[in-house]
Amino acid sequence: MGRETRNRVPRHVAVIMDGNGRWAKRRAMPRHAGHRAGVKSARRTVEACGRSGVEVLTLFAFSSENWKRPPSEVGALMRLFLEGLEREVDDLHRNGVRVRFIGDRACLAAELVSRMEDAERLTAANEGLVLVIAVAYGGRWDILQATRSLADEVAAGRLEAAAISEADFASRLQLHGLPDPDLLIRTGGETRISNFLLWNLAYTECYFTPCLWPDFDEREFAAALSSFAGAERRYGLTPDQIETPGLAGA
Repeated sequence: MGRETRNRVPRHVAVIMDGNGRWAKRRAMPRHAGHRAGVKSARRTVEACGRSGVEVLTLFAFSSENWKRPPSEVGALMRLFLEGLEREVDDLHRNGVRVRFIGDRACLAAELVSRMEDAERLTAANEGLVLVIAVAYGGRWDILQATRSLADEVAAGRLEAAAISEADFASRLQLHGLPDPDLLIRTGGETRISNFLLWNLAYTECYFTPCLWPDFDEREFAAALSSFAGAERRYGLTPDQIETPGLAGA
C-alpha cells in the first residue's frame, strides 16, 4: 500500500493553471495582468503544498502549444517568467524548496535558460518540496524525445529492443526520478489534460474546478485534496482486491 493510500495526502500534485486571460478580461484588464495575478496564486499553492506534506508540485507554466499565441502575449509571458525567477528563487531557496524545470529548452532564449539553470544549481541540495515548472513542455514531445533516446541506444547496440521495459522508458521522460502525479488539478472549467504529462498521468486522480487560476486559494486547494482523499485508487484491481491484504497497490 502506497504512502498516499495510508494518509490520503498525494505525494505529487500537478496543476494546469488555466484562466488567467479570462480573469483579466472580466476585469477589463490586459491579459498580462491575469498572468501576473496567476504568479501570486502559484506562490500560494507552493506554500499550501509545503504545509500539507505534498512532496512534489508540478506547475504547467507554458506549453509547446502556447507558442501559437499572439507574439505580444508570448513576449509578456517570457518577461514575467524571467522576473519571477529573479524575485522568487531566493525565497524558495531559503524555504528549502528544490526547483526543477522540464520542457524543450532549445526553444527558449539563452538568458532565460541560464537563469533556469542558476535556479536549479542554487536549490539542488534542498530537501523540502520539489517544485517542477514545465516550460515549453508538451506530453507528445516528451514521449517522442524519450523514444528517440531509446532508439539511439538500440542503434548503438547498447540495448535490445525486445528488452525495453516501462522503467527504461520512464527513465528518459522529463519527470524521471520523481513519482508520477497522484493528483492533477485543472482550474478554469476545462476538463481535458491538454498534452500534459501524457505518460505520467496514466493513473492520476483528476480534479477539475471552474475557479480561474488567479482566484485559486488555500480553500480551493483543500477542496482538491479532499476530493483526492475520497477517491478509491485501484490501479486496475477490483474493489474486493483493494480490501485484500497484500494486493493493494499492485
